[in-house]
Amino acid sequence: MLRWAIGFFIVAIIAAIFGFGGIAAGAASIAKILFFVFIILFVITLIFGRRAS
Repeated sequence: MLRWAIGFFIVAIIAAIFGFGGIAAGAASIAKILFFVFIILFVITLIFGRRAS
């Protein structure tokens, strides 16, 4: 479960770099949405991963 949490976190950071940095200005709103979705998934998997061990 911790691998999933780390994976979600890395994808969220990449989405933030592209969305907030202005590199992909046309997809900034999509990147921001993905950023928050993956942050929420990261927190959920982190909580449930701790419970399972």
